[in-house]
Amino acid sequence: MDFLLTDEQKILKESIKKFAQKEIQPLVKESDQKGEWPEELTLKLGEMGLLGIIIPPEYSGAGYSNLNYVIILEELSKVDPAVGLVVAAHNSLCANHINLFGTQEQKKKYLTRLASGKTLGAWGLTEAGAGSDAAALKTQAVKKGDTWVLNGSKLFITNGSLAEILVIMAMTDPEKGRKGISTFIVEKGTEGFTVGKKEEKLGIRAADTAELIFEEVILPAENLIGEEGNGYRQAMGILDGGRVSIAAFALGIAAGALDAALKYSKEREQFDQPISNFQAIQWMLADGYTELDAARLLTYRAAFLEDKGKRVPRESAMAKLYASELAVRASSDAVQILGGYGFSKEYPVEKFYRDSKLATIGEGTSEIQRWIIAQQVLKS
Repeated sequence: MDFLLTDEQKILKESIKKFAQKEIQPLVKESDQKGEWPEELTLKLGEMGLLGIIIPPEYSGAGYSNLNYVIILEELSKVDPAVGLVVAAHNSLCANHINLFGTQEQKKKYLTRLASGKTLGAWGLTEAGAGSDAAALKTQAVKKGDTWVLNGSKLFITNGSLAEILVIMAMTDPEKGRKGISTFIVEKGTEGFTVGKKEEKLGIRAADTAELIFEEVILPAENLIGEEGNGYRQAMGILDGGRVSIAAFALGIAAGALDAALKYSKEREQFDQPISNFQAIQWMLADGYTELDAARLLTYRAAFLEDKGKRVPRESAMAKLYASELAVRASSDAVQILGGYGFSKEYPVEKFYRDSKLATIGEGTSEIQRWIIAQQVLKS
């Protein structure tokens, strides 16, 4: 394995960095304070190919590798983790689910729209009583003639109130448990589908997070993704890749926080010298950057194996666990290095600190990642 980025990847990394600084940075403070997604950014993301990162070119996507995807997400999240999360949920969950398991007709109809930048996509698995226990969902779809009738609700759905195309998991045969779960495409505007409460969150405030409500929603038979009863297996496969994207999102948080702390430590003087001269500060930076490299290697490995067509439950869980917990540690140390200024909204580290915690919760908590890793180790 070559540990050096190719010339193409270096150019990609630099182009995303410039895009994030020009188009995202000016919006960060206001969108965070308001807790609102800057909708003008959606089209710009689409024009950059960032809403079709891993969608094949035949469906208007960029067709990038998973490793390139990780590079992109880290750069976006260094500037605003909320943008990184929105892009990850759109690509890894919604679009990738249709790409991997949808029919040719579904791909032609939906992937082109998702890649365009004219709309966002969302993915609905979590419910009030089905979080870590994903198989406990209560949303049901009952077949009636040539249609399915969907009833239930979803919670904490990223892009929930903005998305026009949603991939939703529902129970189609409760007696079969997880083997009775199926997946459906639901479009915004379908009768009976409404958006409930929008969450007021600690961090990642600009990323739209909402409740979805389905009341007698009638879906045509062709909106079923894959075979009936195969939804849970599909979801677990999607989450393997989703964890890699969350690891990349966490890398961006850690890198952004550490870079801000490093810059400050060179400028801030106490006792007639920069605080970067003090061993206490140096050790925090040394630990942070060492762990950042370790997390990046874990994440790159998982993405590399995905690109080789391998399943990565163990590798993705390891990357997500380590990178997400690093994001919390690194952003906490960054606040500590800035001292009182670390609590000020005039500096970016307080936002990285608030944003970081979601990385240890979303797409499987750290406890679930440890359980997955343990199961894989015991099997090996």
